Amino acid sequence: MGIIIQKFGGSSVANTEKLFNVCKHIIKEKNKGKSIVVVVSAQGNTTDELIQEEKEITQKPNKREHDMLVSVGEQITIAKLAMCLKSLGYQAISYLGWQIPIITDSNFGDANITEIETSKINKDLKENKIVIVAGFQGVDKNKNITTLGRGGSDTTAIALAAALQAERCEIFKDVDGIYSEDPNKNQNAKRYETISYDKMLELSNNGAEVLHNKCIEIAQENLVKIFVKSVFKEESIGTIVGR
Repeated sequence: MGIIIQKFGGSSVANTEKLFNVCKHIIKEKNKGKSIVVVVSAQGNTTDELIQEEKEITQKPNKREHDMLVSVGEQITIAKLAMCLKSLGYQAISYLGWQIPIITDSNFGDANITEIETSKINKDLKENKIVIVAGFQGVDKNKNITTLGRGGSDTTAIALAAALQAERCEIFKDVDGIYSEDPNKNQNAKRYETISYDKMLELSNNGAEVLHNKCIEIAQENLVKIFVKSVFKEESIGTIVGR
C-alpha cells in the first residue's frame, strides 16, 4: 500500500468549513487504498498573532521560549482535523513533532531536521489510521521544542516523505501549481506542468514563495516527487516538481 503525504497551509485550515474541505482531499486518496500522512500548519494568522503577543512582552525574546510559544498553533489544527475526520467515519490520530519524534538540531527558529523516527507512524498506517502531524516543529536531543523557520510545514512534509519513502508529497496551496510569475498579479503568467528541482530552487532564490529552499533541497537529495496543487479544486492539475 503506497504512502502519500499531504500538506495543508494555514489559509487552507483557517476555519471549520475549510477543515472539512481539506477532509475531501484526504478522503479522496484514502478511498483509493492509499496510506495517508497529513501535515498541517497553524490556522489562519495564529502564528502571527502569537508573535504579536510576544512583542507586547519583549522585543528580544529568548529563542528557546519563542519556539515554545509559536509551536502551539499547530496543536490546535491537528486535533481539530482529527476530530473532523473521525466525525466522517475515518480513523485518525494526531501527533506533535516531539511525539513522533522529529529530531532536529538546536538552532532555535530555523532548526534542521536530523532524523525522523518512523515506527509509530508505520504502525498507525498498518492499523488503517490517517496520521496527522504538526508541521513547522521538532525536538532537539535535549527535549527542547524547536521550529523550522520559513516554509517549515513544507519542510516537515517533504522530510516525512523521504523518511517514509512515500510515493509523492502533495503540497496544497491557494494557487493551482507553480507559475512563472504571480498569477494574482499577471493573468498571463505561465503555469508549469512539470519543473525540475534546480529550476524550482532558482525561482525560490528569485523571490517565489511557493516552496522554500530548505524543503526543495531535501526533496532533491532524496528524490521526493512533489505535487503542488490547489486546495480549492478537487481535480487540481497543479505542477509536478522533480528531476
